[in-house]
Amino acid sequence: MKNSMQALVKTAPQPGLTLRQEPLPEIGPEDVLIKINKTGICGTDLHIWNWDDWAARTVPTPLITGHEFAGEIVELGRDVTDLALGQRCSGEGHLIGKKSRQSRAGKFHLDPQTRGIGVNEQGAFAEYLRLPAFNVVPLPDAIDDEIGAILDPLGNAVHTALSFDLVGEDVLITGAGPIGIMAACVARHVGARHVVITDIDQRRLDLAASVADVVPVNVATQELKEVEGALKMKEGFDVGLEMSGSQTALDQMVENLVMGGRIALLGIPPGKSPVDWSRIVFKAITLKGVYGREIFETWYKMIAMLENGLDVRGVITHRLKVADYAKGFDAMQQGSGKVVLDWT
Repeated sequence: MKNSMQALVKTAPQPGLTLRQEPLPEIGPEDVLIKINKTGICGTDLHIWNWDDWAARTVPTPLITGHEFAGEIVELGRDVTDLALGQRCSGEGHLIGKKSRQSRAGKFHLDPQTRGIGVNEQGAFAEYLRLPAFNVVPLPDAIDDEIGAILDPLGNAVHTALSFDLVGEDVLITGAGPIGIMAACVARHVGARHVVITDIDQRRLDLAASVADVVPVNVATQELKEVEGALKMKEGFDVGLEMSGSQTALDQMVENLVMGGRIALLGIPPGKSPVDWSRIVFKAITLKGVYGREIFETWYKMIAMLENGLDVRGVITHRLKVADYAKGFDAMQQGSGKVVLDWT
């Protein structure tokens, strides 16, 4: 095996990434080496590309970025016994500690010592990735590398959507980005009655309508109350999934929920936002913050749903060779769906 590889690197604290040769990762006794076939570009990667305030506070340089991937195992650490060479896989990008109360209780996604590949540690935008064997998620034959490369964001959508019982419920999703659209697919798949998705970008709403069985609403031109009336909803939405990071969208969600409604929050508003807590209190709204995936329950759930007919492939709008990575990031800047890079 060669001793260097191509990788996309944040070389300095400034916008952009550089495709260059990097040393091949060396694995430890409990790690595997994964040959990367496909990667997805994420909103987090876009923050790192743009080098915004969050990235400047969080990301060390130089660093290989990227955390959405699918590939195959080409080397096993000496203590790894439950995986095999040539095994196709994706993986959980959150590297957890083992000492916290949450981790020791098996609530791995709540471990406060979590570090992210491609954010705090060397990532997956490369020909090869070192990953702890614990984090490897084997892929069944029914899930190809393209879908395997977007399981990480699908996991965000599944974790958020399954936060509350959706069977027979009316669901409002704010934000028609890729994760919002995938959450809409999940909500319909598990038995929601009406799923309405809102945005102010008509292109994203059109994509949502082509991918999922949803009612798209451009809140710049249409009132949610009109939509509720057309759907013969009497008291409002039962569950809200906030994916936009917009305070205005969250305010609209609170106003259009039933008494006792429930909201799962994945979107992150910039800075501090004013919240009318009296509306939340007097409407007896439940709020749940969502981070990442439940390790590994979310992975089991989404793989099972994909094997049972869940279809999110339409959310992928761009398929590019890694040499064209700049075009992929430009597409993301313009509000595209998922961008998948081919490393083969």
